[in-house]
Amino acid sequence: QVQLVESGGGLVQAGGSLRLSCAASGRTFSTYVMGWFRQGPGKEREFVAGISTSAGITHYAESTKGRFTISRDNAKNTVYLRMNSLKPEETAVYYCAAGRLFLSRLPGDYDHWGQGTQVTVSS
Repeated sequence: QVQLVESGGGLVQAGGSLRLSCAASGRTFSTYVMGWFRQGPGKEREFVAGISTSAGITHYAESTKGRFTISRDNAKNTVYLRMNSLKPEETAVYYCAAGRLFLSRLPGDYDHWGQGTQVTVSS
């Protein structure tokens, strides 16, 4: 079992940057594939970025590739999402999630979720 707590959200102007953090409890964090998802107003939850257990492999949604960077520090039980060049349409609640299925982009494949952190991008 792992519990996840996101932080780092806030209000930023279009073109700005934020770094989200997700702190995990428990001693099994390094055994989980981690992902970031987001859910905007009236929208379905969508995949943003994912990272393998050892951080050796990352993958991104096409819309975030080149602007977002996912990373993890297993010694600190934390996964990060650096977001650059943010756009107003990326206003959403951002969630981190832990799962076992390598490279999955489906929310249903992730077993544990944080409560989310709000990111608002103003135009």
